[in-house]
Amino acid sequence: MNSEEEFYDAETGLESDDSCEVSFKDACVYSNKQSVNGKVLSENGVFERRTTLPAPMFSRNDFSVWGFLKKCIGMELSKITMPIVFNEPLSFLQRITEYMEHTYLIHKACKHSDSIERMQLVAAFAVSAVASQWDRTGKPFNPLLGETFELTREDEGYRMISEQVSHHPPISAFYAESLNQDFSFHGSIYPKLKFWGKSVEAEPKGTMTLELSKHREAYTWTNPMCCVHNVILGKLWIEQYGTVEIVNHSTGDKCVLNFKPCGMFGKELHRVEGYIQDKSKKKHRVLYGKWTECVFSIEPKVFEANRKAEKKSGGDSKKHKQEQGTGGDDADEMPDVQETVTMIPGSALLWRVAPRPPNSTQMYNFTNFAMTLNELEPGMIGVLAPTDCRLRPDIRAMENGDIDTASQEKERLEEKQRAARRERAKDEEEWSIRWFQQGNNPYTGAADWIFKGGYFDRKYSDLPNIY
Repeated sequence: MNSEEEFYDAETGLESDDSCEVSFKDACVYSNKQSVNGKVLSENGVFERRTTLPAPMFSRNDFSVWGFLKKCIGMELSKITMPIVFNEPLSFLQRITEYMEHTYLIHKACKHSDSIERMQLVAAFAVSAVASQWDRTGKPFNPLLGETFELTREDEGYRMISEQVSHHPPISAFYAESLNQDFSFHGSIYPKLKFWGKSVEAEPKGTMTLELSKHREAYTWTNPMCCVHNVILGKLWIEQYGTVEIVNHSTGDKCVLNFKPCGMFGKELHRVEGYIQDKSKKKHRVLYGKWTECVFSIEPKVFEANRKAEKKSGGDSKKHKQEQGTGGDDADEMPDVQETVTMIPGSALLWRVAPRPPNSTQMYNFTNFAMTLNELEPGMIGVLAPTDCRLRPDIRAMENGDIDTASQEKERLEEKQRAARRERAKDEEEWSIRWFQQGNNPYTGAADWIFKGGYFDRKYSDLPNIY
């Protein structure tokens, strides 16, 4: 049976192509909108989002990765100043915003009356939040202390603000809200990066919290582990692995997702599998798919029957026993990727990834969404906070293809940040965090950063000059 044919024949009651029925056209985000040739500018002054970057990605072929990284084995990379050759032209705050690419899943969850149906969509959203990381082997810029990023999407019905609230350790806090108060999504992230010789491992410390106001529900989860292979030699490739547990703190429903490591022959590469249970631990749905591609939902009995039938027929293990190449100990060969998930009859398609633009490989493997994040139009100047990532000169220079200037500006900004820290220490002055405050997550009790509000009042006169 053709797996691609099965994929598109899935039940589409929850499919991602459906448009959200809520209109946000009357949402007032800025009071100083401008018009160009009679067109009203939107989304921070942009009336048509770009589909490419100003310059293609530069070559990394002439850089000795090993010459730098051999000094860093076993160390936490957040404490090391990395050469710009490792970067992509986005700040980590902008990278966080990519969680919102599939916000339509939250809007759909808000419209469902059944808690299991809502959990399915929240789980699909949690998987989709890491989808943009596929083939994204460039490192985002470390945010400066006090750096912010704002994103408003009137057509998609939300706005988001993030702030770098700590430098050592690096902590990024974010808050997103629906423009019609349907939901809020917030959290703080402390990514711990370690270099292990041939790979870089990222442990995503921090809790994601999604609140659906209509249903008075709150969901929490943490992201899976991420590993970038072959940072020294061979083709870079990424895998996500680990258990993600999504809890509905209002109903007691729980979704347990297993992001599978690729395994010896790569059979499990990119695969996600899990189940949804209620507070009495009765399983209602099984979820399966790939975080790079799609997520399906099916009844547990049908899923188990299909699995038993596969085992009885011997499965397809033989075709996965591919040769590991001639790399030996020099490289972790990336397994061959099966591009589609075989759909089990009776499954419902919850989510599928949007295709990447045709020029993506020349543009740091960006998605269409990522391509727009650093766009700066004249309508944004004077509206954005002066600490916004779009105003960072090193990221801007790299995006424009001027690597020498980008490297110089990166060094200048890092030294400026160090000098400011020395001055504060000398004067015994505490850094003032503007938009967030330390606290505890109201649902898990874990340490968290809580949005204080006020950012969208646009009173930025007393913000620090960090650039």
